[in-house]
Amino acid sequence: MAGFVIKWLVLGGLAGVFTGSASALFLASLDWATDARVSHAWLLWLLPAGGALVSFVYWKFGKDASKGNNLILEQIHEGGGSVPLRMAPLVLAGTIITHLFGGSAGREGTAVQMGGSLSEWIGKMLRINAIDRKILLMCGVSSGFGSVFGTPLAGAVFGLEVLVIGVIRYEALIPCFIASFVGDKMTAAWGIHHLRYQMGAVPGFSMPLLLKVLLASMMFGLTALLFSELTRQLKAWFTKLIKNPVAKSFAGGLLIIGMVYLFGTREYLGLSIPLIQQSFDGTVHGYDFLLKTVFTSVTLGAGFQGGEVTPLFVIGSALGSALAHLFSLPAAFLAAVGFISVFSGATNTPIACFIMGIELFGADGAVYLFLGCLVSYLFSGHTGIYTAQRIGISKSRAVAVQDHATLASVRVKK
Repeated sequence: MAGFVIKWLVLGGLAGVFTGSASALFLASLDWATDARVSHAWLLWLLPAGGALVSFVYWKFGKDASKGNNLILEQIHEGGGSVPLRMAPLVLAGTIITHLFGGSAGREGTAVQMGGSLSEWIGKMLRINAIDRKILLMCGVSSGFGSVFGTPLAGAVFGLEVLVIGVIRYEALIPCFIASFVGDKMTAAWGIHHLRYQMGAVPGFSMPLLLKVLLASMMFGLTALLFSELTRQLKAWFTKLIKNPVAKSFAGGLLIIGMVYLFGTREYLGLSIPLIQQSFDGTVHGYDFLLKTVFTSVTLGAGFQGGEVTPLFVIGSALGSALAHLFSLPAAFLAAVGFISVFSGATNTPIACFIMGIELFGADGAVYLFLGCLVSYLFSGHTGIYTAQRIGISKSRAVAVQDHATLASVRVKK
């Protein structure tokens, strides 16, 4: 056991150092891109060209890197291939371009892909065996997630839970924790600070409150399902309509510009962090969650680079805030529950999302955070943003799935 711990202190620590440093570079670059876009409104008009450029580079040089997070999951499940080192700089540059010119996307996918790519490179340099390679890839996922959001405990569990729905691989728990913890500390050491939001006072327990949170959580799960399916359908629709990936992203950029002028606002571009703050303040509109869903799904459907998780935070908190007015509950309270619950439904990782809720908002509302994550997870069905995610245990006895089925194969069967 001592040898195991020492080995993974080294391997997991290396993964955390490299991934945490990459996340720091990414987050600093993302802040610069966001500030530049806000200061120079004309940059939006370069979105079609920027998307076309990134798609061209991926088309000519990306190869398997174009699979993104799903490539990492596939390699952890099956092996037989590799996660190329070029994935890290490609996804970093591609995501910065997306945000600089106004695409609506997140940051988790970029951090996870950089973590997986750098961990694979570390494994090759040290010539580790096939079993350790898979664990090291999981470390890359954990360190990427934990460092980009400043939630090392959630990052550790996310790397275990995201692989197979209903199953957690505990043999990688210590390595993933080490990698996520070191990655988070490394990002902080580079001077990166994460935004925090206050849940506020938690209402006293009552059955009406519990029922309201239960009903809201059902809606969070259905919203997660909407986001996942809309993004998938738009990817399929864009690909069917426009075969060339370069032209597809160019057209998608034009569509986003048209949507900006149609709705008369730019608040749905980029990460949309101000919308999260407005959600906790109770000043969002009831339709903000839906428009952020559409903007993000169009951006990702057209082939732009970026993650989904921060937009899911925006969507969840905005919906929670809107429902709080309907249910006569504090906006910050239900915004916090929605923040993690929509994310839970879209990623099928309720335990990691609950832990994230505790890290971000404290334990006062733990019961409601847990309820939100579980109910959303159930109501999102067998869908999600990671199509290579396997279904270990069906969410419902009424839905039978084959062994080693993935979300993609279940959709094809449908």
